[in-house]
Amino acid sequence: MSANLKYLSLGILVFQTTSLVLTMRYSRTLKEEGPRYLSSTAVVVAEILKIMACILLVYKESQCSLRALNRILNDEILNKPMETIKLAIPSGIYTLQNNLLYVALSNLDAATYQVTYQLKILTTALFSVSMLSKKLGVYQWLSLVILMTGVAFVQWPSDSQELDSKELSAGSQFVGLMAVLTACFSSGFAGVYFEKILKETKQSVWIRNIQLGFFGSIFGLMGVYIYDGELVSKNGFFQGYNRLTWIVVALQCLFPWSHPCNSSYFPIWL
Repeated sequence: MSANLKYLSLGILVFQTTSLVLTMRYSRTLKEEGPRYLSSTAVVVAEILKIMACILLVYKESQCSLRALNRILNDEILNKPMETIKLAIPSGIYTLQNNLLYVALSNLDAATYQVTYQLKILTTALFSVSMLSKKLGVYQWLSLVILMTGVAFVQWPSDSQELDSKELSAGSQFVGLMAVLTACFSSGFAGVYFEKILKETKQSVWIRNIQLGFFGSIFGLMGVYIYDGELVSKNGFFQGYNRLTWIVVALQCLFPWSHPCNSSYFPIWL
């Protein structure tokens, strides 16, 4: 039963990550009249909806009792401020990572992004060895070598690939690549740090995701104010939002168990 659940989780994770990349890339390159939606606001909306989804899951675990839900949230979050503050570090890194992914997909094609972003498995493995003293087997190291080879090949310049000046001005591959690489390192560190916190405490992953979402919303709103404050005051917080934008946000928040901080190390340890 556990083996079936493991492969079912893997299938859902593959579906979520693949569909998210394709829809996110399409939404960032789709040309429509009016302003394009702000990625910083999309990150904040996804965090808020993710908090709501996790609260519903805690509500279900508490036998659909509002009194029990209120007690759990008070006991596990409000009455344990130091435990909650611990999640500020991975939450801030995760918020940065989410914004970097929007930048990357605005400057790279979906295939290049998808392959390059798998380097997060390598960075997570390295952080796990250094921070958690984990030991990798021969097949795991071999898998990492194959991964690095695949990333090197996908980044190899091709003579047949010609980009006109308009495409180059619209998006820089160098900027996209740097955004992906930074996201890989942040994902690896945040994932291992989050795993360490989960092992040191008995709080459920849903409570931890609520704490992550709380700090993520705060950091995200700070980013909106700093980078897009003028645009928000001019055209509104939800400027450029359409059906596709909400699909992207839904794919990010409706799978709270596939939070990047939780799942970045999932494939290599499976």
